[in-house]
Amino acid sequence: MARQIDIVSLYPKDMNIYGDSGNVLTVERRLALYGYEPRIHAVNQNDPWPDHADIILGGGGQDNGQRKIIEDLFRRADLLRSLAQDGVPMLMICGLYQLFGEYFETVDGSKLEGISIIGAYTVGRDVRMIGNLTESSEQFGTIVGYENHSGQTFLREHVQPLGHVDADGCGNNGEDHTEGAVVNHVIGTYMHGSLLPKNPAISDFLIRAAAERRYGTFAPEQNADMRDELARLDAFAEHARAVAEVRPR
Repeated sequence: MARQIDIVSLYPKDMNIYGDSGNVLTVERRLALYGYEPRIHAVNQNDPWPDHADIILGGGGQDNGQRKIIEDLFRRADLLRSLAQDGVPMLMICGLYQLFGEYFETVDGSKLEGISIIGAYTVGRDVRMIGNLTESSEQFGTIVGYENHSGQTFLREHVQPLGHVDADGCGNNGEDHTEGAVVNHVIGTYMHGSLLPKNPAISDFLIRAAAERRYGTFAPEQNADMRDELARLDAFAEHARAVAEVRPR
């Protein structure tokens, strides 16, 4: 019996500036290797919403990309808030991380209201925060990636960061050493890379949460070849992480 998991790729046309679609491919492959049947739904402006949304993934974009999708995002805001409250796992990178917060005030002074799933706000700055990034997460251990953003994001007091950056990293704002945010099963982060190929613990968090929500349990059904391929992917990710951790900023 097929155990389908539906993945929504949110605004891939306008919010995929640094290869964040690699996150979708990673979740798709790992789901298959765990014995599930992944189905991907690309949802751009004015596209219909699928009947099922088990995992929602969104990427980064320039300010003009955010402006393009903001009206459509607000039309879907109640649905997305309801899904987040119901435990649907989500990963939002950079520009969509900002719009999942309360607001984003751009460098030119204009203000984009967010949909307030994450208790955070962002203020644009002239100086970009760019470079390789390593952070320590209580939930996921060491996370590696690449940041490239000018927005400074500040978390509300009750919001848990995804992690804390090392001394050279900027993270959310370059001031308090936090990076990203976690609210229920929703993760926001500035980590590009793509993030998930090098950080399988986060991929598996999303997959486990989706399977438990839809089927009541996370129960891999794997043959030896599937287990071997997953082990190879994890070993490759571990090597990539080791290299990333010693790269210059």
